[in-house]
Amino acid sequence: MKKVGEAPQEELATGERSTRNRVARSVLDHGPSTVSELAERLGLTQAAVRRHLDALATDGIVEARERRVYGARTRGRPAKVFALTDCGRDAFDQSYDKLAVDALHWIGEQGGGDEAIAAFARARIAAQAGAYREAVEAAAPEERTRALAKALSADGYAAMARSAPDPQQGEQLCQHHCPVAHAAERFPQLCEAETEFFAELLGTHVQRLATIAHGDGVCTTFIPKGSQAATSAPQPAPRSAGTARTSQTSKTSAKKTSPHTHNASANTAGRNPA
Repeated sequence: MKKVGEAPQEELATGERSTRNRVARSVLDHGPSTVSELAERLGLTQAAVRRHLDALATDGIVEARERRVYGARTRGRPAKVFALTDCGRDAFDQSYDKLAVDALHWIGEQGGGDEAIAAFARARIAAQAGAYREAVEAAAPEERTRALAKALSADGYAAMARSAPDPQQGEQLCQHHCPVAHAAERFPQLCEAETEFFAELLGTHVQRLATIAHGDGVCTTFIPKGSQAATSAPQPAPRSAGTARTSQTSKTSAKKTSPHTHNASANTAGRNPA
């Protein structure tokens, strides 16, 4: 018997599917997430989130795992998080994977092996670099990682920037989605070319900590603190010949009159101040 005010079964099913898709999409956009994080993000109870996660896990869309710890490990077991499976990622904008893999196989066989694939990967990044470069160069040095994340998100990478956990000093660029994850799983040159491009664009050495292609829930790149500001610091203006001669004369005079001062400077060169 139907109760008063009870919604039709089809309507309930449609609502359930919609909420379940929101849960899956949230995991895609934000990376591996705990039940409490999903509940807060989506405005649902933890019980409701668990119910949807159980259904998604049954369908092979998400899987439970321990949260990966990048900094110092605290006491207790790592938090349990839910991440998308390969099947789950297939549902989000990963078209033409087989075509891409077949094309890369052909390039490797016909055009010179791994070097040819690496050259293709670099050319692919270069062709996409314009919007990323424009976004980064328009941002203040301390905002460049965030500007890059925003530009990557516009291309479907669901990226974000955040402070790196202690003891690391810097930022992490996190890409929660990779449109070419299946191809990158077989051809790591795609990930390597992207990492090289990030380093060149941000003007510093960067370190790739994790990749979706290797089975991690998110592609994570570490950017050292202060490196971007250093690369954008203005260079001293060139001195005129007269100024250079005056400066050299002053140095020579100082060397003759203050030998002890000169030796002290030499002995401390390259050391950090106390």
